[in-house]
Amino acid sequence: MAVQAPSGSMSRSQTQRRKRIVQTAAALAVRGGVEAMQMRSVAERAGVALGTLYRYFPSKMDLVVAVVTEELDLLEGGIVRRPPTADAPAERAVDVLLRATRGLMREPELADALVRSLIMAEVKIELDVRISDLVWRVVTGNLEGADTTASEEGAAVEVDRAGTGYVLISSLTSVWIFELVEVLKGRRDVDEVERRLHTAAEHLLVSF
Repeated sequence: MAVQAPSGSMSRSQTQRRKRIVQTAAALAVRGGVEAMQMRSVAERAGVALGTLYRYFPSKMDLVVAVVTEELDLLEGGIVRRPPTADAPAERAVDVLLRATRGLMREPELADALVRSLIMAEVKIELDVRISDLVWRVVTGNLEGADTTASEEGAAVEVDRAGTGYVLISSLTSVWIFELVEVLKGRRDVDEVERRLHTAAEHLLVSF
């Protein structure tokens, strides 16, 4: 599979073109779900050649991931601007996961396509790592940093993804992904997911 050029290596016009493509795909998905995100339709509505679209997004699933990633960007930005305020780390963690659930469920077909891509390994996306990092930053009080957290002395240190604390948080994220699948299958509602996440978080994050 071709690899998309990282945003940082694109010119300003290329970045704007990529953003226009993603926004166009998202608008089509809002009206008609994933089926409406046909590559030719996206290219025509975004005003780019079909070949150009495929250079940015080698497959439809890559485009789905880009749309969902933008939703995650909005989630992260919202959490930085309005972080969870609960005293208990478990409560703050659940707040993040519930916001992620509600954000993804605004477009359930996109969420379903993304989850299926994770299970089938159709594209490389580290949804679990990204959400785990965000929860870690919230729980440890280092929202402004990236891949770092605060030490007891207040200095920034790199996140140790092999450390016990991070493993516990990533385990909670795994529970969340399973619960998201259950919501998409119609077996859970968000209220039930909230109750189950609270139970898992209270036990997994008891040492924080």
